[in-house]
Amino acid sequence: MGNNSADKTGRGGLAWGPLAIVLFWLAVMGVLYAVMSQVLKPPPLVVSATGELSISRARDGHFYAQGQIEGKAVTFLVDTGASLVVVSEAFAREAGLASGEPTTFRTASGELKGRIVPGLTVSVGPARISGLRVGVGLVGPDPSVALLGQSFLSRFELVLSGDTLTLRTK
Repeated sequence: MGNNSADKTGRGGLAWGPLAIVLFWLAVMGVLYAVMSQVLKPPPLVVSATGELSISRARDGHFYAQGQIEGKAVTFLVDTGASLVVVSEAFAREAGLASGEPTTFRTASGELKGRIVPGLTVSVGPARISGLRVGVGLVGPDPSVALLGQSFLSRFELVLSGDTLTLRTK
């Protein structure tokens, strides 16, 4: 009987061993994910006393800014080559954007069907512009990221200095 008791304890240890290893690595991966999310998070927008918006370059080499379209929060990727502010279809649905006018966007990756919704308000920090045309149909890995294109950017003087992009009111 003494051996049976020892065998049960041994098997119990073996049964928990692989599970403990899996749980340990899941915990490690969770911590690494949390740390990397903070490290890779785009730097915050800085607003000067004169109202200039300064955007620091993110680790991936792009410029990102938090903003809103029709009051719905969005992360913008600054794209000086884009004619319009452009969002994904998923974002447009969540923000309740109207259907708009069908169009075909000509992008570096080819043609893309979409639509243009007129008369929207777009803001980045304290800068708020009403009556903008916003394109819907952006396709990318993250539907919550929108392009901040020339329909917004053309209202500002853009100054690139090192790793900082500054938007100054014209």
